[in-house]
Amino acid sequence: MSLAKALRRKPIARIEDRRPAAAVDDVVAVEEPLELRVAGRSVAVVMRTPGHDRELAAGFLVTEGLVRRRDDIVDLVYCRDGRGEPAENILDVLLAPGVAVDFARLTRNVFTSSSCGICSRASIEAVRAQFPAIAAPFRPAAGVLAALPERLRAAQAGFAATGGLHASALFDRDGKLEVLREDVGRHNALDKVIGHAFFAERLPRRDAILLVSGRVSFEIAQKALAAGIGCLAAISAPTSAAVELATASGQTLVGFLRAGRMNVYAGSVG
Repeated sequence: MSLAKALRRKPIARIEDRRPAAAVDDVVAVEEPLELRVAGRSVAVVMRTPGHDRELAAGFLVTEGLVRRRDDIVDLVYCRDGRGEPAENILDVLLAPGVAVDFARLTRNVFTSSSCGICSRASIEAVRAQFPAIAAPFRPAAGVLAALPERLRAAQAGFAATGGLHASALFDRDGKLEVLREDVGRHNALDKVIGHAFFAERLPRRDAILLVSGRVSFEIAQKALAAGIGCLAAISAPTSAAVELATASGQTLVGFLRAGRMNVYAGSVG
């Protein structure tokens, strides 16, 4: 991520120990809308941190079940504004000939919403009907998992500068960092990671470990399953629906991964 695009300096009043306010500059994370189009048709607007927009778009389409293979996408291009210049907040996905798009599925199906009010069983069945379970469950080593939070934090340049960015990172089975992305949105950060793996033609990833900096919601678990990732770990807690989905789908789910401790909610750890 280009920190120049992701960060912005803002004047603030800083108060410490009840002393008079001091005028200083602070660094904040940028949040701007990105309109996603497919074949010229607007399908979504996401509030994101600029950077890795192509990965974000591809990851979004993968986790919505609309593309499966790298060859499905010919190109992703920024649209032009009234002056003929690239509009960096509008990205159009150009699909290969013959790739059919069910635009009805691009409305963020109800099972991707944490506030939709439908039962967990219906949600899980809907996801399982769209994305296959992990065929051979992956059992990561506890020692490998324990070392990942420090590696995640060391690579979070945006968070270090602002304290306001979520992170998602993909590690191999031995704990080697493959890709890390930051964004104001947890889902966006994960879509960028999945998009990176999609362009590298490295999906699915049954023996990979996904680590997220916050909690694991149902949608985070769903996105990991859509990418075929075998192990999902989090610095914070999972929700009950995320645990149920991971259990039903053969994923290993680890929460509260901190200071050498962890809770295993689904699957097993070696």
